Amino acid sequence: MEVVQGSRENLLALQRALEGVEAGRLLRLWLEMRLPGKAWLEWQALPKGGGSRLVQTAYFDPKGLTGLLYWWLLYPFYRRIFSDLARAIVREAEAAAAKPP
Repeated sequence: MEVVQGSRENLLALQRALEGVEAGRLLRLWLEMRLPGKAWLEWQALPKGGGSRLVQTAYFDPKGLTGLLYWWLLYPFYRRIFSDLARAIVREAEAAAAKPP
């Protein structure tokens, strides 16, 4: 696993964003964004055959009608962004697993 050096501010932001961690199985991040509601992204690694299956879930707790409208208007864009993100994570994981130790 590669460790990336970052600023103290980045480390503190990551610590605030971590909602749930189960090593090798689950990562849940609270998204610190200006949104009409609260949002989280979660990734689970589930055993599948000799490997794993990645499950990515976006949660949004809308605040009022504005939050509902925001989510449903932007959902098609978020769906594309999140799909691309999941594919990139899988690509990186497969490339890392293929490298000799």
